Amino acid sequence: MILYKNKNITIFQSPIYQTNTSIIETEDMVLVIDPTTLPHEIIEIRNYVSSIRKNRPTYVLFTHSDWDHILGYNSIGDVMYIGSEKITTRDDKKRISEQIKSFDDQYYLIRDYEVGYPHIDYLVNKDGQQLKIGNTIITFYTSPGHTEDSVFTIIEPIGIFLSGDYLSDIEFPYIYSSSYAYENTMTKVDNILQHHSIHLLIPGHGNPTEDCQEILKRKTASLYYIHELRSALENEDDKRADKLLEEWQFPKIMGEYHKGNKDLIKKELQTTKY
Repeated sequence: MILYKNKNITIFQSPIYQTNTSIIETEDMVLVIDPTTLPHEIIEIRNYVSSIRKNRPTYVLFTHSDWDHILGYNSIGDVMYIGSEKITTRDDKKRISEQIKSFDDQYYLIRDYEVGYPHIDYLVNKDGQQLKIGNTIITFYTSPGHTEDSVFTIIEPIGIFLSGDYLSDIEFPYIYSSSYAYENTMTKVDNILQHHSIHLLIPGHGNPTEDCQEILKRKTASLYYIHELRSALENEDDKRADKLLEEWQFPKIMGEYHKGNKDLIKKELQTTKY
């Protein structure tokens, strides 16, 4: 499963949606990000964490509450959970839990831990909020747009940027919350690069990058997709809107997400008319 490794980080990638679980270790702590996806993969992740944690405190960070990112809740052991305060205030928690159960039922998957919607111990609710653990500083930025409860996370002094379901090289923007909020979140990327020394970006899906120019390229591509899609829909040009799909892999499933984006932006445009 190991996609990337250095002395501070190991990235495990599941073939399911190319979903990443990152394990960061410093002299002060171990941090697990979005443990997922298949039962044997989570066992491998858990065993790795057990082999390195020693006496260090261990944390699990959820970048947001999509089912494929929270299904590792309860799977790692004695940890403290970190995530957006908005994860705790969602009114559709049962629906998200049912998505996990439906996935497991569909593929006859049996897990050795109890699946559930996560309890969050350390709540993130504002930009620039910091959690200091010894010499390790974790800085958070709210990042709504994909979901309302998404967060960007920066780990210093090692310079890791955890972007959740943004800045992927294999996905265009999947917009579940607001295209305008998504645009605003993308403007935070420049600020992060200006105020933090970033050495590695890790998205929730796809490939990490050590190149800040690649990060900016992914940000620009995301904004282009949203601007172009909104413009096409304003002009009722479905052909132009759907042309945005041509450069992406996996057109069948991505076509469904693209349709969801179109429906959401159409509703936003209708709202702004009044």
